[in-house]
Amino acid sequence: MTKVWFIIGTSKGLGREFALATLKRGDRVAATARDTAALGDLVDRFGDAVLPLRVDVADRTRYSTRSPRPRSGY
Repeated sequence: MTKVWFIIGTSKGLGREFALATLKRGDRVAATARDTAALGDLVDRFGDAVLPLRVDVADRTRYSTRSPRPRSGY
């Protein structure tokens, strides 16, 4: 069964290696990076198995750390 992974920081380093390993095993990746141009080679190689998303987790003005609703067990 194909899985979908949401991996941050896929332009380099550990995030990149996780994305590559995941894609090589046939799963799909929502790949985040500050600059999605850095993900072009992944898209070229793995096609629509990669969903490039521009996300800058350091930009606190754009994202909330609060969950929209409480979740038990977290």
